[in-house]
Parts: sequence; C-alpha cells; structure tokens
Amino acid sequence: MGKTGGRGDFEWVYTDQPHTSRRKEILAKYPEIKSLMGPDPQLKWVVSGMVLTQLLACYLVRDLSWKWIFFWAYAFGGCINHSLTLAIHDISHNVAFGNKLAKWNRWFAMWANLPIGLPYSASFKKYHIDHHRYLGGDQLDVDIPTDFEGWFFCTPARKVLWLFLQPFFYALRPLVVNPKPVCQLEIQNAVVQLTVDLIIYYLWGLKPIVYLIAGSILCMGLHPISGHFIAEHYMFLKGHETYSYYGPLNLITFNVGYHMEHHDFPSIPGSKLPQVKQIAAEYYDSLPQHTSWTRVLWDFVFDDSIGPYARIKREYKLSKQE
Repeated sequence: MGKTGGRGDFEWVYTDQPHTSRRKEILAKYPEIKSLMGPDPQLKWVVSGMVLTQLLACYLVRDLSWKWIFFWAYAFGGCINHSLTLAIHDISHNVAFGNKLAKWNRWFAMWANLPIGLPYSASFKKYHIDHHRYLGGDQLDVDIPTDFEGWFFCTPARKVLWLFLQPFFYALRPLVVNPKPVCQLEIQNAVVQLTVDLIIYYLWGLKPIVYLIAGSILCMGLHPISGHFIAEHYMFLKGHETYSYYGPLNLITFNVGYHMEHHDFPSIPGSKLPQVKQIAAEYYDSLPQHTSWTRVLWDFVFDDSIGPYARIKREYKLSKQE
C-alpha cells in the first residue's frame, strides 16, 4: 500500500485501486474468464418474477391492518425490493441484454424499479460508473460518506441511527458531494414510477404503496441484507478496501457478496462471479473476506475502530467534466 495520510479521519492512499492490476494479471493467466463476460439470459426472467410477485403482494395486502403491512414489508416485501436494487446494480453493467442493447438495459431497470416505489434506477446508473472508475475518489465516489457522517456517527447509538437512515444518505449524498444535472432517463424513470404508483393507489388504495416504499426503506436500513453495504468497502483491516462474502445470502442478492470479483470484472454478471472465484482461486482465497453480514453490522456498531470514516480515499487528477 502507498503511504497513508490523515486528512479528516479517512485513510488516504496515493496508489491506484488494486482491481485494475489484478484484472490484467488474472486475464493474462486465465484468458477463459473473458468467456464469462456478456449478458445473463436468465436475469430478465428472475427479475420479472420478482416484480410480478410484488404486484401480487400489493393486491394481497390491500386490506391488512397497518401493523401487518409493516411486518410483511420488513420480513418479505422489503427483502425482494432490496434484492431488486441489486438486480438494478447488475443491470447498470448492461448484463441483462448486453452492451449492444444498452437502452434495453435502461428500460428494463425501470421495470425492476417498479416495486421499490420511488424512482432509483436511472440515477443509480449515473453515479455507479464513477464508483468503479474512481473507487474511493474524493468528490467522485458518492459511496464514500461525507465528513459530517464520519464525524457525527461515531458512537454505537449514532451508528445504529446511521444504519437505519442509510437509504436517505444514499439518496441525498450524491446531491451534496457530486451534483450532476438531471438527465432525460431520470425524468422518464420518475414518470414511469409515478404512473404505476398512481395505478396501484387507484386500484387498491394507500396500503400497497406504503407496503412497497416502507419495505424499500426498512430493508435498505437496519436489516441483515444491508450488511453488504458495510461489508463491501469499509476498512475492517487496514489497507484493504474491498471484501467479498461467500455466504448463503448471495442466493437472494445476485451474488453481490462476490464483491472483489465484481470490481475486478464488472462486465461479468453476478450469476457467473462464483466461476471467477473458482478459476482464479489463488487470487481470492488469501484475501480478507466476511463470513456474515449480520456480524458485519454488529462489528460496525460496537467496534470503535470502524465507522463511516473507515474508508480508503484517494484523489484522482481530473477535471470534474471528464
């Protein structure tokens, strides 16, 4: 690792992200990994099944009492919605229909977005490219908490609150750290989303809308699946900025736990990342990894050395327009 600096309390490094060099090295040794790149033909069917399941759930919950609305939102619907945000993550890399049909991927992401209740997919795509290209980049990677978050959310109680509010920070942080003009796709995303929300409200009333949106907010906050937010890039071991998790929750999260593999090969669909790990095992087996997302959340809250500041940051020499 390069030398580290103490600006704020982030871990400042002056070396390139490790994924670029590891990708080159692995491809030189295992060129067959290139065959895993490209679209996943199953993704559109899996995602569509999840969207339709949630639309059926909207019908089924329409007459439930409010306590059951929130119970099912947290225990069931929100899990599907969180999983759909991770499908949208995969689709942002064009793995639903391939790079040649990029627009199809954008529209399909809007379809995957529908049960989440709020427009998300177009804005996510706009910022996620920077997260890969400029990992840890100051003012560029909006996955990195702000100085305020690092300074304020530093005790166990405050860190629990921060985890609970995670979806709000993810939504608002880009507007503060690296605001970008609203694009046409974002307007389309919002119009499509609002139209479907209004149709559901017209057909079945307010409760299904609350079921969808509350599920999204609750399950992207303090929830076992949300452990992936912390597990992926928070510095549990000094000098290591990306971590994988190979446990069972990958089955319902499009293998987002295979996060080192994903950053090494973003154009490989989540469904094929276990094959990357299998082929190039010697590159990944020796790297630090997480065994439980729930344990990650526990350690994040109660370990004084880990908090929103536990991130590696670097400066990229570029103009903001590039």
